[in-house]
Amino acid sequence: MTKKKIYLDYAATTPLDKRVLKAMMPYFGEDFGNSMSLHSFGQRAKIALENSRKIVADSINAKLSEIIFTASATESNNFALKGIAFANRGKGNHIIISSIEHPCIIETAGWLEKQGFKITKIKVDKYGLVKPKDLWQAITEKTILVSIIHASNEIGTIQPIAKIGEICHQKGIYFHTDASQSFGKIPIDVRRMKIDLLTASSHKIYGPKGAAILFVREDVKIDPLLHGGGQEGGLRGSTVNVPAVVGFAKAVEIYQKERGKENERIIKLRDYLIKRILSIKGAFLNGHPTQRLPNIVNVWFSGLEGESLVMQLDFYGIACSTGSACSSLKLEPSHVLLAIGLKPQEAHGSLRISLGRWTTKKEIDYLLKVLPSIVKKLREVSPFKYE
Repeated sequence: MTKKKIYLDYAATTPLDKRVLKAMMPYFGEDFGNSMSLHSFGQRAKIALENSRKIVADSINAKLSEIIFTASATESNNFALKGIAFANRGKGNHIIISSIEHPCIIETAGWLEKQGFKITKIKVDKYGLVKPKDLWQAITEKTILVSIIHASNEIGTIQPIAKIGEICHQKGIYFHTDASQSFGKIPIDVRRMKIDLLTASSHKIYGPKGAAILFVREDVKIDPLLHGGGQEGGLRGSTVNVPAVVGFAKAVEIYQKERGKENERIIKLRDYLIKRILSIKGAFLNGHPTQRLPNIVNVWFSGLEGESLVMQLDFYGIACSTGSACSSLKLEPSHVLLAIGLKPQEAHGSLRISLGRWTTKKEIDYLLKVLPSIVKKLREVSPFKYE
């Protein structure tokens, strides 16, 4: 077993930035108060909470009152779909999602279907893009919500969110986007993009786990998912995790200052990596060739099986993924890769490599050095036919 430790799974989660940890530390100690308390301990926590809310709100051109802190993107996505569905069922019972949503959107939509709501999954093209005309045609008089992921967590394809938002507003329908992977990597303006609800997560941008947001535009009719003590404007009952929220805001501050240079560096590494991998015979890129996140590379190799490839890379000290970290333990082929037209056997041969703040060219070169020999070895023992 090699002593090398190379992390190339930033799309699953990111390491905590040391600057973020430093910002959080006081709120584990002397500033430990409950932000709902009226005494000085609580008020110091409250000030930190509201300062953090402003930082996050400003980053997407939202109002302070429109930022609801949650514990995870999964909670935010559940909140968006269930909250809109039950608050607006007098108007209609139809919800539209795409066929490449994160599992928490798909599972929530499936649960709502059991409660009497109608769910439409619109298809994507071979690059993973939703066609606006397909969305337009799917909308009915009963449609109350459209939820389309901003950028795929598996293949990195970026959706035409502004066009989708425009269609939804023309039709008078709420529009939610899961921006868990895009937030902090590409610019987001909820006003310009006509987004009514947006999910974003801290641990995808070098912040702590346990903090996320649901942006809810001020005039959106939505029911709470968690009922309790009136926190977060009465929309999310639960004592707020102040240290995590402070860390989230600090992570936002850092990416706002550094995103330009960071993206430029990562894009160069990404494009270099794609070019070299595609020189391997029987390697193919998944997702849009240019309309993609700076840091995600998803490829499939004919004649082999992705889980074996991930395990072999781990033997060499390289951490990658076969797809979404939330569903990587499942044996079924990725629903995202099937949706873009791959056959089950092809989808099983996928590899997701995601770069980040501390990825170096030396690490990429090491991956490129060992990958061809691993692919060759696995093809020799694979039950899949290599063509």
